[in-house]
Amino acid sequence: MGSKSDLDWSKKIAKALDNLGITSILRIASAHKVPSKCLEIIKEYEKENVIFITVAGRSNALSGFADAQTHCPVIACPPYSEKFGGNDIYSSLRMPSGVAPMVITEAENAALAAAKIFGLTDEKIRKKVIEYQSKMKEVLEKDDKEIQNG
Repeated sequence: MGSKSDLDWSKKIAKALDNLGITSILRIASAHKVPSKCLEIIKEYEKENVIFITVAGRSNALSGFADAQTHCPVIACPPYSEKFGGNDIYSSLRMPSGVAPMVITEAENAALAAAKIFGLTDEKIRKKVIEYQSKMKEVLEKDDKEIQNG
């Protein structure tokens, strides 16, 4: 997280990760205010099989900074803000060449993307993803039947 104000959004991601069988660790380090702390955290965790999900509102330097410092996948999941009419999303989307964090704007979807990446090599997580997708399909089918039956 870029700051403690990102905690509620990060907890949504952590809960979705937990539902998919993935343990998460929440940390705070601002790429603007204390980039050395960000680098320290990245180097601490990148030795493991890790995906960084970065959560930073306003000007999201965190995601680009994290991605440029590691070989591990980075998923930017900035919390939506009404300020600036949502235009602060551009700081997550417009990255310089060689910097490529994925940008996903929904907390649950960021967790799902991470699970799909882990699922490439972890059968338990892959099964959780398949179960999740099956449940989503069941809900859609149920809703469709309800509409068809009036």
